[in-house]
Amino acid sequence: MTAPAHLAATRTAYDSVAALYAELVGNVESNPPVDRAMLAAFAELAGPAGPVADLGCGPGHLTAHLAALGCAAFGVDLSPAMIELARAAHPRLRFDEGSMTALDLADGSVGGVLSWYSTIHTPPEGLPEVLAELHRVLAPGGHLLIGFFGSDEPSVLPFDHKVTTAYRWPLDRFAALLDDAGFAEAARMSRAPVDGERPLPHGRILARKPV
Repeated sequence: MTAPAHLAATRTAYDSVAALYAELVGNVESNPPVDRAMLAAFAELAGPAGPVADLGCGPGHLTAHLAALGCAAFGVDLSPAMIELARAAHPRLRFDEGSMTALDLADGSVGGVLSWYSTIHTPPEGLPEVLAELHRVLAPGGHLLIGFFGSDEPSVLPFDHKVTTAYRWPLDRFAALLDDAGFAEAARMSRAPVDGERPLPHGRILARKPV
């Protein structure tokens, strides 16, 4: 299968900024308290169901956070440079290079999937394929927590993310795609940006794969 064209550009872009990216965002405390609360709720729900995959794990800080919360967490990232940093920072955890469009995971093999801003560079027409892959690897009854840049506009909008082109999604439209992919929404949150963040809303959706 031919990989989607945007993946090579995304991989190269993150390889080139991996060290700086890790320095800027590689700390759980950089996430606002409401985000950490949602991550904790996800860990409580997903952890008992089996391994938890942090997809688009970057430097591995959230993988380590989930592990500290009791999850059997492991990370996957498209960027070899990010995986190298994650392994160096968290040598006791598993980190694999891989793409969310074709994960090297068996059907129904994980109890939870965290996708924290890891779909933001996927063009809108490619997102259903990614969500279908997340649904495939998640066990029945397992949970998905997905974080992304939101939008107050009705349309999906591209913007300059500085690393590479990203997309902003209205919360309802993203939720509809999850429903189409077979997920059942459990909770959602939209929050305003905090100091130091770009002036965009942020969306979070917690969903479940029905039994």
